[in-house]
Amino acid sequence: MDYRCITFERREAVGLVTLNRPERANAMNRAMLAELNAACDAVEADETIRALVVTGAGGVFSSGFDLKEQAAAPPAGVDQWRAVLRDDFDTVMRFWHLSKPTLAAVRGPALAGACELALACDVTVAAEDARFGEPELRFGAGIVVMLLPWLAGPKHAKEILLTGEDEIGARRACEIGLVNRVVPVGEEVETALALARRMAAIEPALLKRTKATINRMCAMMGFDETLEMALEQDTLIEGEGTATKREFLEIARTQGLRAAIAWRDAKG
Repeated sequence: MDYRCITFERREAVGLVTLNRPERANAMNRAMLAELNAACDAVEADETIRALVVTGAGGVFSSGFDLKEQAAAPPAGVDQWRAVLRDDFDTVMRFWHLSKPTLAAVRGPALAGACELALACDVTVAAEDARFGEPELRFGAGIVVMLLPWLAGPKHAKEILLTGEDEIGARRACEIGLVNRVVPVGEEVETALALARRMAAIEPALLKRTKATINRMCAMMGFDETLEMALEQDTLIEGEGTATKREFLEIARTQGLRAAIAWRDAKG
């Protein structure tokens, strides 16, 4: 497949996906989501690739789902939103459910849906300048993949989600369980690749069964069911709409996303 929004390369037995829209802070539009799914399909089908690392181009992991694209053609009603959010959710969760280990190498912002993508990976390596956050409620949106309570616990998750926090530094992210390792800027990809190569050296069947067992343990504790419940709540939030989200998207459409973010931030 010819990729336009990502790049895909092999590093020995490891696949490396790079989110590659640096002019848009690697915002995840529909085309990028389709390409991420295609890359995951390719990795799943290739027995010689034993682990997958995902990172971002231009010193940025990703600003999240592409709000500029959404403002240009916003879905209307619950049914349209259900299809959009299902695609968002399933693409992020491909990295959780992939039979092979997945690792995120994060530099700079990893916000909203991109934060969720980094959390969905089995291991997350963060550069010292990495910044995580879930600002959705501040512009009238919901949370697509409610991973935070599972990884950080309900107290941290409530503080982050209910304030729309988007300035969680790498060290704090590590302290609350969102990140495995913090490394100097510029070393995040090589560190993730080194970990991936160590995993790739293990017999593939053992890797797959062990990852599947851990995922199954989470499922038995209600992981899959509660994420689906949260997705349904987000579908209702977006489908019914909020005054804040409508105004945010209108400003983004008429004045640009930077103006919409400034308007959001001015609200406190």
